[in-house]
Amino acid sequence: MKDSPLALLGGTPAVAAPGPHFVWPPITEADRRAVARQLETAVSIPDRSGVVADLEDALASYLGVRHVVTTCTGTAALHSMYAAAGIGPGDEVIVPALTFHATATPLLHLGSRPVLTDVDDRGQLDLEDAARRITARTKAVVAVHLWGLPEDMDALTSFADEHELMLLEDGSHAHGATWNQQRTGSFGAASAFSLNGPKPLSAGEGGFVATDDTELYYRVLLHGQFNKRCRREIPTTHPLARFAVTGMGLKLRIHPLAAALARTQLTRLEDHLTGRQVIAARMCAALEGVPGIRVPDVAAAARPSWYALPLRYETAELGGLPIERFLDAVHAEGATEADRPGSTCPLHTHPLFQAPGTLLPGYADRPDASVGGFPAAEYVHATTFKLPVWSGADDVRLADAYTTAIAKVATHAKDLS
Repeated sequence: MKDSPLALLGGTPAVAAPGPHFVWPPITEADRRAVARQLETAVSIPDRSGVVADLEDALASYLGVRHVVTTCTGTAALHSMYAAAGIGPGDEVIVPALTFHATATPLLHLGSRPVLTDVDDRGQLDLEDAARRITARTKAVVAVHLWGLPEDMDALTSFADEHELMLLEDGSHAHGATWNQQRTGSFGAASAFSLNGPKPLSAGEGGFVATDDTELYYRVLLHGQFNKRCRREIPTTHPLARFAVTGMGLKLRIHPLAAALARTQLTRLEDHLTGRQVIAARMCAALEGVPGIRVPDVAAAARPSWYALPLRYETAELGGLPIERFLDAVHAEGATEADRPGSTCPLHTHPLFQAPGTLLPGYADRPDASVGGFPAAEYVHATTFKLPVWSGADDVRLADAYTTAIAKVATHAKDLS
């Protein structure tokens, strides 16, 4: 349509600022000084001392838990959490079908079975479907706070108690998020977090396990820390102390330079989260009622960390316009950071969950890993696109430009038919 205002059809883009429009984490002089100082102090810390101890103490205080153990990645944190929880061969763990694969893949390396479970329309664990999948082998259920929006922890805690399951948390997107003013990561027997580049709290690469359970803490140490940490932190009278030198044979320690970055970033996390709250609310208000766009339904008890703003696309409201065509037009408006979830997707669509035995001997093909087996997870993923959530006062204009771009495309969607 020649006279359409859409940039894809010759109009003027809504976002004039050159990209990239979102870079995380924000690096300040304080970060540079902290990393440089650590470079001159120690680039290897084999025990719980220095910046590693400082970071773990600060994280434990922030979450309100007794113990934190840092790791080299969030995937490693999940692996250590599951191993420390005693999950092993033949055990089953309920995992939402819609999540990043690392929520489930460490279970395969422990000989256990992630039991994929459908989600509800919000993308959160469907507890009715979960109840149907419980067997005598089911040992735990995992709460995943996807995109930084907390799960309903009242419902999940009750579910775990009712079925006598261990409750574990994957908080990789949800640093600082709360449910009824209690921080995510402090509800379950243990929780695992990522400190990967774009996460609300970033070390560049890293992760950590948090728990109130001292026995579980010892086992986290034995899984990926070994020798000096284990010899100094596990009492010599404890039955596990004899394994201290080797642990379970893995080394999953965080790098001290990463710990230094995370420690200084942690001092600003609450400010970042407050800024994200303001901008997320502003973006949702601007998009509320825009045809074809549905903003997240956030429970009154929840304070999200807003790792991302997931939006739902309602194609029927825009004359059946495919989401791909819609996003092409949004990108042409200059809103280039708008994208669809990639590796965070229905897990049963990954070859690893369809035929794990090809890479992991001992696993048979999965009869429940067929497309169509988790309809809500497939639908939520197919209809979701996401935006970054900025945190600074200087970012308001850019956030407004993004919502303007989306509203503009939705309003003129008929021009794209």
